[in-house]
Amino acid sequence: MTREEKSNVIEDLTARLAATNVIYIADISGLDAEATSNLRRACFKANVKLEVVKNTLLSKAMESSENNYGELPSILKGNTSIMIADTGNVPAKVIKEFRKKSDKPLLKGAYIDEAVFIGDNQLETLASIKSKEEVIGDIVTILQSPAKNVVSALKSGGGKIAGLIKTLSEREG
Repeated sequence: MTREEKSNVIEDLTARLAATNVIYIADISGLDAEATSNLRRACFKANVKLEVVKNTLLSKAMESSENNYGELPSILKGNTSIMIADTGNVPAKVIKEFRKKSDKPLLKGAYIDEAVFIGDNQLETLASIKSKEEVIGDIVTILQSPAKNVVSALKSGGGKIAGLIKTLSEREG
């Protein structure tokens, strides 16, 4: 690869890193062609972009980026693949599901909305992170709950009040 080609790859990687807040770094070495194809298919279905990258080029792209990747450049050893997604927990769920049949991919680290996670032991934590949409849904549910209680009380209380008024008006008459 010429110096110009490397420069172009670094620029491209830097642009892709800048365009997302969710990056997983994994090791998929040792997977045979069929398993790799199945992993790529699972990523595609989950809207996760999977790409094998050179460590030095990814490291330089991270340095060029405005994001702070913390210790992530230090884990760029051996075979490296990046998984880029729109939702923070989706790549972790893909890895977790895929590992039911295989011991790979191994999670090296992740960058999610400025938070850095290092090590395969973080997989459970990452898979349980709620997406923005899930958090908004939880908030809406919480906010709707008191309103539903008030409406319910008014409906049931309204019948009692109407009954009391009717009974009182009948007594007076």
